[in-house]
Amino acid sequence: MTAADRTPFVLLHALALDSAMWRAQTHELTALGHRVLAVDQRGFGRAPLGSAPPSLDLVADDLAAALDRQGVDRVVLAGCSMGGYTALAFLRRHPGRVRALALLSTRAAADTAEAAARRAGFARAMRDPAARDRLVEATTPALLGATSRTRRPALLRDLLAAVRAAEPESVAWAQEAIAARPDGLDVLRATDVPALVVAGAEDELVSAAEARATAGALPRGRLVVLPGVGHLPPLEAPGEVTRLLTALHRDATAVARTARREP
Repeated sequence: MTAADRTPFVLLHALALDSAMWRAQTHELTALGHRVLAVDQRGFGRAPLGSAPPSLDLVADDLAAALDRQGVDRVVLAGCSMGGYTALAFLRRHPGRVRALALLSTRAAADTAEAAARRAGFARAMRDPAARDRLVEATTPALLGATSRTRRPALLRDLLAAVRAAEPESVAWAQEAIAARPDGLDVLRATDVPALVVAGAEDELVSAAEARATAGALPRGRLVVLPGVGHLPPLEAPGEVTRLLTALHRDATAVARTARREP
């Protein structure tokens, strides 16, 4: 087995979840012989928030340091929603470490002033005990597509429980970090690796036009739209996401082998 064949997956979760959202993909990819690193981002799961100001650059540097500790150089990087924004920061700050890229439910453009203001309001509400529970109850269902909400009530119940369990300050911090992120189209144009953009046909948070723009910025980008799926494809279409990631890894391995044969 070559080094390219052994390239690990790194899976970055959405807000306000943790690495457990990738449980199905971790199980299946590991069973196929892949090394999988599903990472808790700062403030979520087992990762402490710390006291630094909100910044996705800091989260990206956390990831680079974690990979260094494990002796991992290059990865197949997949991020969903907030995880996709962290992936963009990682590409900018640590170029050359991504052998292939998957962005799920991720827009490349920076927030508009209106969107940034909404995130700031969300952060304030998360820090307010009187408003927090109503906010979570009102906004969490939109993370799933209408089909999932209707046909899979247990998934919605589990999602609500997971979001309620997140530390409010971590959610607020992350919203402020996301709001401050720069436009990512330039870094995607410079990312000449096999790349996949996955969009849910029923995503109420990232539009089809935004998904097309993200895929179009990638030199080797491919857009896949999943029917009946909302903002969380790893939970709503776990098997299909695993198949897409497996194919992406295969593409990355083939590219690496071809590069080694070239003079």
